[in-house]
Amino acid sequence: MEKFIVTINRQFGSMGRPIAKEMAQQLNVDFYDRDLIEMAAKKMNMSLSIASDLEETAPKNKFWNMCFPLGHIEAKKQDEIFQVEKQIILDLADAQSCIIVGRCSDYTLRSTPHLLRIFIYAPYEKRLKNCIERLKMDKDTAKAMIHRVDRARDAYQMRYAHYLPGDFQYNDLLIDSSLLGIEDTAQYLSELVLKKFSAHHIQ
Repeated sequence: MEKFIVTINRQFGSMGRPIAKEMAQQLNVDFYDRDLIEMAAKKMNMSLSIASDLEETAPKNKFWNMCFPLGHIEAKKQDEIFQVEKQIILDLADAQSCIIVGRCSDYTLRSTPHLLRIFIYAPYEKRLKNCIERLKMDKDTAKAMIHRVDRARDAYQMRYAHYLPGDFQYNDLLIDSSLLGIEDTAQYLSELVLKKFSAHHIQ
């Protein structure tokens, strides 16, 4: 088995994170998600809560900056966080096989050999149901979070990668997680990884 890197972008409520975590367990590789912002915050000597807020709340357009005089300062700090995270992602991918969730890892690692880029999505009603039943949100909160988080992730990806997370031109595979559920989707994707990155297939 050759070294491989899997990057996963996902819609909120599609259960992309638990799928990625289950894949990591099945493939016996490391899994990185919030660890990345924790590592970046430590390197920058910044509190985790501040780093996380700045990372996820990018100014979405010029009007935002005009309305909030400090917007350009937050944007500058966010750019610094992105650059630190970018280097962390490159170092992790260089060291060993792993699965990385979000944070433009697909873009950062686009020239990395043995890379598989996956986007996980699901129909809105399925995502709403997941938020209510699995994440224990009330319906109104779930609707608001789906809207807010999807927009924030799209804005973040557009800011640094200049394409949306689910753009098929920049993904190797798009999959509806509601077809198989968490465990079976993870198993399906793990089997794909094993087949794609077997020494025989790579050669």
